[in-house]
Amino acid sequence: LEQHVVIGNLLVPNKNYCKFEDWVAPIISKMHDEQDAKWLEQARKLASNGCEDEELKPFSFTPSEFVARLGKEVDNEESVLYWAARNNIPVFCPALTDGSVGDMLYFHSYKRPGFVLDIARDIRNINDLSVQSHCTGQIIIGGGLVKHHTCNANLMRNGADYSVYINTGHDFDGSDSGASPDEAVSWGKIRITADPVKVVAEASLVFPLIVSQTFAKDVACWKDEVDGTLCWVGDE
Repeated sequence: LEQHVVIGNLLVPNKNYCKFEDWVAPIISKMHDEQDAKWLEQARKLASNGCEDEELKPFSFTPSEFVARLGKEVDNEESVLYWAARNNIPVFCPALTDGSVGDMLYFHSYKRPGFVLDIARDIRNINDLSVQSHCTGQIIIGGGLVKHHTCNANLMRNGADYSVYINTGHDFDGSDSGASPDEAVSWGKIRITADPVKVVAEASLVFPLIVSQTFAKDVACWKDEVDGTLCWVGDE
């Protein structure tokens, strides 16, 4: 019988993890090569004393750049990361090491120590993206770290202008996952002038319905309406 593992309420063949390791391990090694080549290049410039200070900025990949590399390497149009990478849309993942990717990074660190992912640069990137946006909206599917990280980025600009939560969490246990939009308003993560909504439902059922009844009803018209704004990534 084929062995399976359980992720929440999903059954996943155990062999998928073996396939994932076979795919991602060489990518990590290649990125490690690129990192070391950059460091060697900078060391040579420093030794020659023939470069300006701005040329010697420390180099390392961020978690979002690591995710973007996965999107470029997967070459599968069914992948969300494929389309994000193709359209240069950053996918921030502050908990990148919590899961199978973290396992692969752990194994790699014993085979070849020294690969660095700069999470500090990513927190600046997501917060700057929020601060520099004229208007922000957040559709948060689920709870936990994803919910808090997105809301906290909007805190840096005194709150999101639009907000939709989709989760089944409850606030009676004090969890961030179950916290209502009012909790975020109290922190300044959602603007007091906003009209936030929390949909208590299973996200994979209701999110497609929400999308189908909003901008997806007339994509061409929606593109015209948001043309020139920060939220739109143009066609290649």
